[in-house]
Amino acid sequence: MPTCLKCQSQFEITQDDLLFYDKISPIFNGKKYQISEPALCPECRQHRRLAFRNERNLYKRPCDLCKRNIISIFSRDAAFPVYCQKCWWSDKWNALDHGKNFDLNQSFFEQFAEVQNKVPKMAMLGANTENCDFCSLIADCRDCYLVFESSNNEDCLYGYWLQQCRDLVDCNYVDECELGYELENCRNCYGSGFLQNCRNCDNSWFLNSCAGCSYCAFCTNLSQKQYCLWNEQLKKEEYEKKMAELNFGSYKELSNLKTKFADFNKHQIKKYAQIENGENCIGDYIFNAKDCYRCFHANDAEGCRYGEHVWRGAKFCMDCSTAGRGAELIYESINAGIDDFNLQFCAQAWNGCHDFLYCQNCFSAGNSFGSIGLRHNQYCILNKQYSKEEYEQLVPQIIEQMRKEKSWGEFFPVNISPSVYNETAAQEYFPLEKGEVLKNGWQWRDLQIEIPKVEKIIPAGKLSILDDIKKVPDEILKWAIECAETKRPFVIQKLELEFYRKMNLPIPNLHPDIRHANRIKLRNPNRLWRRKCDSEGCDFVFESSYAPDRDEKVYCEACYLKKVY
Repeated sequence: MPTCLKCQSQFEITQDDLLFYDKISPIFNGKKYQISEPALCPECRQHRRLAFRNERNLYKRPCDLCKRNIISIFSRDAAFPVYCQKCWWSDKWNALDHGKNFDLNQSFFEQFAEVQNKVPKMAMLGANTENCDFCSLIADCRDCYLVFESSNNEDCLYGYWLQQCRDLVDCNYVDECELGYELENCRNCYGSGFLQNCRNCDNSWFLNSCAGCSYCAFCTNLSQKQYCLWNEQLKKEEYEKKMAELNFGSYKELSNLKTKFADFNKHQIKKYAQIENGENCIGDYIFNAKDCYRCFHANDAEGCRYGEHVWRGAKFCMDCSTAGRGAELIYESINAGIDDFNLQFCAQAWNGCHDFLYCQNCFSAGNSFGSIGLRHNQYCILNKQYSKEEYEQLVPQIIEQMRKEKSWGEFFPVNISPSVYNETAAQEYFPLEKGEVLKNGWQWRDLQIEIPKVEKIIPAGKLSILDDIKKVPDEILKWAIECAETKRPFVIQKLELEFYRKMNLPIPNLHPDIRHANRIKLRNPNRLWRRKCDSEGCDFVFESSYAPDRDEKVYCEACYLKKVY
């Protein structure tokens, strides 16, 4: 087995991996240019890709074309121009104006970085949105605020990976849910809060790994139940009486209930992985998928390997961080989707891009190498236009040069990412200190905390005045709240206040970024270990995202279903 050049761990390259590399290797003039085997293990490959995606850090800055003040994922000191969406899609500029002749005596990545620093970037990545100025990596959304990596949503706030949802606050990895609070990995739920790994549940609170439940609270591992409390079956009247005695609108009482349920849930059995309707799948958080190997968060996908966020028709994608909506034959890329085909080593390519090698931020383009910001272009190298014949003559020469440098078949190096390391998703999943980042030769920025312009800031030590949602005045919309953990102030949105009142929930005392981080901690890591089923008398060994040294009792699927259902 090869040894990862970064973490020095040994990793496997399977026969199926080799067949995939051979299948996607480009052919020019009748000769195949074989994709090299990766030098990094799957986890380090993911780490490198995520350093090219800023998901949640937003900045106020002017558009470099129209000069209008905008919100952007790129700060004022970005090395390249940043345009608002209207300007980026306009005909006032052309990506080919920044083209460069390829120099066979200079490193490809050095030349790519030179072009990257000239081509305008879109301030916020998104398509077909309305009133979603503070959201990025979204599509087909309306009236959303601080929602990221999501599509087809309305009236949602503080969310990550929401799909076809409405009226949600503080939710991650949620599909087809409505009127929900603090949902994590849930599908088709309604009027509920504090649910994790649940589907088809409604009017319920504090559930984990439940399906088809209504009017249940503080329960785990239930199916098709009503009026259950702490996993005990009650009559309707008894359930309603006990629930009426609880005041979720009190922050203090709600916090105590959260702690009590967390302790209760910790002692319940766990299924080895969150896989449902997964045929021949290994990984976690998989739904309606087939032949997916070591994938995490795979929905409606087929034949994908070593990926996270492969969804909605993604087929035969490998080493991808977000690929979907019909994406096919994508390798070592991040954010590919909407009918993209045959892309290798790309970042942010949407709307039918095809036959790309080492391209970024392109839409509806194809047959290009090392280009940025293309729109409907073909046969471009470093943003310079070539004929088909010229293109097919030059690309093999570039590949041969990259082979000599041992960079062919590897994703972009982190040091040329358009975002600094600590503002990318890499810092969230692979946190590093500033000294470590700089030692690696990567970029770091000391992020500035902006103080909101409000009438007053409520200190963290005096948040008790907001303990009861029924007593919270409308004036709170003119105030800021100091985060109890970081002291970073944050504001409450009008739609958000209306939601808390409707759901009888207290005003939060933690900054949205901290709440997001806490929800991420609820999920198991994107990593697998071999361990034995903890059910007595069962010796079945499986691969699970529960590390062997964890305290939970983890069951194989057969034992879990036998125990729960």
